[in-house]
Amino acid sequence: MNCNEEVTVKLVGKLTLEIPQLDQLKIRDFIDEVLVEYEIYPIERSLVVSDIEEKVRYFLQSKKIDGASPLTLYNYNLQLMKFGGYIHKPVNSITVVDIRIYLAMVSKESKNTTVANKISILKSFFSWLENEEMILKNPMRKIKNIKRNKRLRKSLTQDELELLRDSCKTTRQRAILEFLFSTGCRLAEMVNVNIDDIKWDRGELNVIGKGSKERVVYLGPKAKLYLKKYLKEREHIKNPALFVASKYPYARLGNRSIEKEVNKIADMAGLDKAVYPHLLRHTTATLALKSGMSLTSIQHLLGHESPATTQIYAQTDNESVKQEYKKYLTQ
Repeated sequence: MNCNEEVTVKLVGKLTLEIPQLDQLKIRDFIDEVLVEYEIYPIERSLVVSDIEEKVRYFLQSKKIDGASPLTLYNYNLQLMKFGGYIHKPVNSITVVDIRIYLAMVSKESKNTTVANKISILKSFFSWLENEEMILKNPMRKIKNIKRNKRLRKSLTQDELELLRDSCKTTRQRAILEFLFSTGCRLAEMVNVNIDDIKWDRGELNVIGKGSKERVVYLGPKAKLYLKKYLKEREHIKNPALFVASKYPYARLGNRSIEKEVNKIADMAGLDKAVYPHLLRHTTATLALKSGMSLTSIQHLLGHESPATTQIYAQTDNESVKQEYKKYLTQ
């Protein structure tokens, strides 16, 4: 059956379904009479096959070998899959225009920092594709980085920290709070800590940070005290993880569970600000700076690769600047 005949059959079928009393033979003759001067071809509807998902898998495997953390790999996968869900083309045919349209679309509903993060990930992905000779031209070369909104990193005051301490209802809550403040650990680093990692006599432990880099963090007297109390209470639980759930099967506490515990403490304290694990990390850095610790030491404590990241904390201590100003410039 050629295309003209196929169209005729479909039209006759449609028309007689809508108007049953019509004579099918007459309709067919009319259509054939009209189409006799035309040649009909079907529209080409073959799908353009996107290979982004496949290339992202290879990219993530490469990054994993390079030592990228699980959280970094998750973020790469999430953002690149969103990109692939918007642009249905083979990677070698993606143009600068395609990417600009995508970024214009996401920038309508995202902050500068979010868009900057997307650009950074896309640059990394397409540079890798170019280095692996999977694409001929890198479309991200013409995409400029955008300025991130620089905000002063807020922290808790000493009084607010003490209020959180006093508001803890369980030993585990206090141990979580003291561990976060004492070590300055990132949440992902804390989740992976095991009991055997702690060197109690030295008050320290090694954690694995970003890029699978290992560093030493420290436990102050309060952290050691409440951790030992907590471990005494849960000594019947045979799980190597430092922090575990309070109910059977006593699984290792994950990111969300620890965030919920910190939120509970903040609610009980009645603080009118968002309190989360990373805020305690900022607090560690800010209070350490106020106490006289050097930026270099804070950099090593927090595991910052660049001193510029730690330098941000020096900009947060406005109260110290004010005191210094009063001391030296108001005479």
